[in-house]
Amino acid sequence: MASLKKRGRTYYAQYYLGGQQKRVSLGTDSLQIAKEKIRQIESALARGTDIPLPTRTPVAEVVAAYVEYLYTVKTPRNAQRDVFYLRETFGPICPALKLKNKKISERGKKRPCRNRPSLVQSYHFEQITTADIAQHIAAQVRAKGLAPKTANRFREVLTRLFNWAMQQNGIRMPDNANPAAKVERYKEKAQEITFLTLQQIAEQLKALEDYPGLQALVAVYIYAGLRREEALWLTLDDVDMEAGTYGLLRIRAKTVKGEYWQPKTKVNRVVPISRTLRQYLDRYQPDPVEGSWFFSSPKGKRWNPDNFSSTLREINAASRLNWSCLDFRHTFGSQLAMKGESLYKISNLMGNSPEICRKHYAAIIPESLTNSVEF
Repeated sequence: MASLKKRGRTYYAQYYLGGQQKRVSLGTDSLQIAKEKIRQIESALARGTDIPLPTRTPVAEVVAAYVEYLYTVKTPRNAQRDVFYLRETFGPICPALKLKNKKISERGKKRPCRNRPSLVQSYHFEQITTADIAQHIAAQVRAKGLAPKTANRFREVLTRLFNWAMQQNGIRMPDNANPAAKVERYKEKAQEITFLTLQQIAEQLKALEDYPGLQALVAVYIYAGLRREEALWLTLDDVDMEAGTYGLLRIRAKTVKGEYWQPKTKVNRVVPISRTLRQYLDRYQPDPVEGSWFFSSPKGKRWNPDNFSSTLREINAASRLNWSCLDFRHTFGSQLAMKGESLYKISNLMGNSPEICRKHYAAIIPESLTNSVEF
């Protein structure tokens, strides 16, 4: 049997286990909740199972273990994205995050922001509440002017952290509930899609005439709809000029010089080379470089994505152009949608789900269906 005790405003459970008296906090000042927890304890004692009470684990210990887990199941780049949000949340009390941050800073990444809002009120991981997380995210929004999408990203990363801690790390949260999952999502605005017209495509490619490598690379983004890294990871074997009518681009997972890469959706796909794109690829001759990259940087290596974007931005600035790789990718989807291609075909070509393509391009299709409503 278990008895109920009260110290101050908090209720405690007192019971015997293995001949030893135990007194543990029930973490509540509600008599009704305390009685329910006593009932659960008595039921567990009768069955001989674990007592269903929250564990007491230091926050830094759980977060450090989760960071190590991230780096084993994700690519370093993707793991760093999650670690960024964890650092903003637990950085001041988690040495593991400070260590990761130091490594990132040495590679020229963003340095830590001092005096940032942090979720450090609770010493034990199990003491973190939904209110704590909601207030932390709100503080981040106020301090940094975060967009709703970024605020929701905080919520998603923390939800995954608590799910992992509860399901794989033996953490027992109060009422076995994930506090981050209960945080209300911020309302996001519809994404604004920008893309190039046919005339703007011609202007963009003309601006790169003196840079055949960049011109061919931008043509791939515009006429094949690849993501930025998908094109930068193309090797000579991925560009098959003999297959199909004008050739094929094979977007697939690969390991080059010991470094593994895979498409964002983890699904390989093939994109046909159009007649127009083939003309730009025929004028471009890849340099023989280590790694057999189809598009290599001036140093003869694979382009760093940020360095490529910076280089393109500088060249475009001279022609007063400010298009990005995302604009080029949206150009591919938007032009196909206006042409009347189905969203299902577009999604397959771009490596997106049909739902994502519907959100991005469905509003464009009605403009091309004027004659379709005539009987």
